[in-house]
Amino acid sequence: MSQEPVRPLSLRRRPPAMRDLAARARRRFAQRPARHPPTATERPRRRLMWAGGVLALLAIAIAVLIAVWDWNWFRGPLERTASARLDRRVTISGDLRVDLFSWRPTATVDGITIANPEWAGTAPMGTIDRLRVRVRLVPLLWGKTDLRVLAVDRPNFRLLADGQGRRNWDFSPGRQDPPADFPPIQNFVIREGRLEYSDAQRNIRFLGVIEARERLGVGNAGFQLTGDGTINGQPFRAEITGGPLVNIERDEPYPFDVDLRAGRTQVTANGAIPRPFDLGRFQMNATVRGPDLADLFPITGVALPNTPPYALRGRLSRDGFLWKVDGLAGRVGDSDLSGTLAVETGRERPLLKAALMSRSLDFDDLGAVFGAAPKAGPGETASAEPAARQVAQPRLFPDTPLDVRRIRAMDADVTYRATSIRDTPIQLSAASVRVRLDDGLLRADPLRLDLPHGRLEGHVSLDARGGTPSTTLDLRLSNARIEGLVPVTFQGSTPFEGALVGRARLAGRGDSVRKTFATADGEVVVVAPGGEIRRSVAELMGVNVVKGLGLLLSKDTTTTPIRCGVAHFQARNGVMRADNIVLDTGPVLVTGRGEIDLRSERMDLRVRGQDKSFRLVRVLVPVTAKGSLTAPRIGVESGPALAQGGVAAALGTLLSPLAAILPFVDPGLAKDANCGALIAEAARDGAPVKAAAVAAR
Repeated sequence: MSQEPVRPLSLRRRPPAMRDLAARARRRFAQRPARHPPTATERPRRRLMWAGGVLALLAIAIAVLIAVWDWNWFRGPLERTASARLDRRVTISGDLRVDLFSWRPTATVDGITIANPEWAGTAPMGTIDRLRVRVRLVPLLWGKTDLRVLAVDRPNFRLLADGQGRRNWDFSPGRQDPPADFPPIQNFVIREGRLEYSDAQRNIRFLGVIEARERLGVGNAGFQLTGDGTINGQPFRAEITGGPLVNIERDEPYPFDVDLRAGRTQVTANGAIPRPFDLGRFQMNATVRGPDLADLFPITGVALPNTPPYALRGRLSRDGFLWKVDGLAGRVGDSDLSGTLAVETGRERPLLKAALMSRSLDFDDLGAVFGAAPKAGPGETASAEPAARQVAQPRLFPDTPLDVRRIRAMDADVTYRATSIRDTPIQLSAASVRVRLDDGLLRADPLRLDLPHGRLEGHVSLDARGGTPSTTLDLRLSNARIEGLVPVTFQGSTPFEGALVGRARLAGRGDSVRKTFATADGEVVVVAPGGEIRRSVAELMGVNVVKGLGLLLSKDTTTTPIRCGVAHFQARNGVMRADNIVLDTGPVLVTGRGEIDLRSERMDLRVRGQDKSFRLVRVLVPVTAKGSLTAPRIGVESGPALAQGGVAAALGTLLSPLAAILPFVDPGLAKDANCGALIAEAARDGAPVKAAAVAAR
């Protein structure tokens, strides 16, 4: 079957509607302007449009890639970066998850382990089961970190400081890192944290649990950080509470309260951080109380002396490496204490600077500083344990061991003065001292104790740099009075008065006051360049029975001059010996010898009076002072008296009864002592006798 060829439809044969449409198209095309190449301004615009399109496609591709990406690929680079920053191996054994599609991106890391340095052993320094961080995106684009969430699950850290001063948390050895400066945190959480801290040099061991959380909706609404455990075997609890973290701002101060208890020591404070959370700058009003200031060492790292119970308050502030306490006030034992102190860290050893004073010092409170227990009688403030130890072991020199590690752990420059002193073994009116401690060498210089008349001044040094501490002292007694230092009354008044000077230079070794004096070498010289003594007492020192008893019975108060008195002791290995003790009075020259044993704290002195004029009845017996240094016994030796009585009995039998008196007759042949030579020799030994001798004359 043949088909007829198809021919194009002519315009004339097309329907009218199609003819109109074609006509309109021809007219529109005819009106279109001629096409020209793009101008110079159109080219960059088109390029930007193309670039924007490509970037949009790339962003979509990256978003898709992030959505399906396995973030664990970054564990290796993150481990290497953290290890380089901390200078020890850091590993991540768990998953790493990141959520970037948010105005508050979140990152979660599981199974973090931080290794110890080689010297600290193979056990890890710390582990964290999970660390979760959320930040605000917009501040991050401007280089500021604003933490919305910082949550740490089951952190377990073991901090160690060895005997050489190395610390396993020191990530930059040889350089002190600045204080922590954290950005604002709106939600800070620590769950089931464990912390173990051990310091061999300071003899500190802490083991505890740490928790942190927000406590909104309760009575003390806000943030709370708590720590419970033991420190050196004593119960320890710390609680830090602050305001709500929800609306915290970097430029608004953040208030906080602290309640810390370590054994019987308690610290309470309230303060503020001016720029949260820059922990290098804050201030707070604090109150601290406890049985002994030395117990603060594990908490503060500052080696304070042993003291009786105390209660102090002040304003504590921190500015970087500098800690200050202004307006310090309170009581230590039965003494008041006020002043300022500052501790500068960031050094090889902390440096303590302080200016302290007491308006009324109970001298008994100083005993604890040297290892002695204070009195525990009625009205006395004392801790039970030291008081019980003093009763069990009554000694003049304390034997409490000195903790030299604390002295080596810090430096110090402290001044102290007391404007009045009470309850003293001798009359003291005031005291002042400057104590400097530098790398284990402690020096109290100048040390000054003011008497009602005269003063005792000099220096004391303690060298704790070696294996056994060594102590040296050099003290001068000047312009003092006998009646002030020897408070003896006889028939209602003092039996003697006059000037008294002296010097003591001793050096010993040991870790306690007792051991130091028990090994002391040196010399002690005491000089009375003049004065007066009750005549009856002077006669009795010569055991002049008739004259002395007669003056006593008549209550005669006349005096006789003290021409001079000198006692020079040489100390060797804790024993002070004097071979020539001289007291020259008007009627009697007294000479003697003896020793003071600082090891056993006992004395054995023997003096004998020689009359300068005829005495009818005189017993030739030396006067002795024997026994404990705290309670010596004054007596006479009976041996010579018995011999004298035996001779008298023999003469009475062989010659006549009247001859029995002859052994008791003293012709009085004693001469005046060469006081000038004795005093000059004492001056060569360092006794400040020149001014005293002038005053006496």
